[in-house]
Amino acid sequence: MRSANISISPEPRRGATTANAAPARCSSMDGASFSCPTLAVMKDGAEITTIEGLATNGELHPLQKAFISHDGFQCGYCTPGQICSAVGLIAEGHAKTADEIRELMSGNVCRCGCYPNIVAAIEEVMQGAPARSRP
Repeated sequence: MRSANISISPEPRRGATTANAAPARCSSMDGASFSCPTLAVMKDGAEITTIEGLATNGELHPLQKAFISHDGFQCGYCTPGQICSAVGLIAEGHAKTADEIRELMSGNVCRCGCYPNIVAAIEEVMQGAPARSRP
């Protein structure tokens, strides 16, 4: 079974029609690709999970909870792509340190500058710690 994580944004992204834009990432069993230049027909037969599909039985995914507890978002524009990319990053097991997280997540641009909070949220989930409740 193949799967892909595709971020859906309510507004078009500048440069989103080129692979150079790298605004959101798809993960599939045959490797990573970028969602903006990926046509739906190219993933025919693949299982596709959007940000809305990460929750299970109404329970948020651990990364969704961690983003909330660490304030890993402000405007929400990049949040679906950040979380879907982080899910793939953790599943692939390539990042072991905060520096590696920053490097591997560098293609996801946050115009609000929430990077330290995003890295903290990812680190928390990578270490297997439950997401903290917000005070």
